Amino acid sequence: MAVFTSRTARPPSSLNQTVRRHPSLFGVPFVLLMVAASFGLTTFTQTRYDLQDQKVKNVSKEQELKLTNNKKKFDIREEYSCRLSAASNENWEPKRIARPKGLPEWGVPPTEPPTKDGSK
Repeated sequence: MAVFTSRTARPPSSLNQTVRRHPSLFGVPFVLLMVAASFGLTTFTQTRYDLQDQKVKNVSKEQELKLTNNKKKFDIREEYSCRLSAASNENWEPKRIARPKGLPEWGVPPTEPPTKDGSK
């Protein structure tokens, strides 16, 4: 079996050697770019939510005007009949039905598990 040496086919470039010696030369500018982009995008995001909030407020004002015209009229007879029917549903009690003779309190008892040899 052949033994592979640790030498590479090409010598490392000067950029590769610099990044290996000082990894912060790549990492710090990348992190700064991400932070700056985050602050830069907040203005666009805030504008988006402001426009959406403005649309919701405009629609709610229009709906408010339409709802006042189509309001349901109050009828005392209908209100009385609804409350009277709701009150009649509250006055009941659960009653237990007698079980058939020979049936235990909590239903049918479980069957015994079969033995290892297969017979009961």
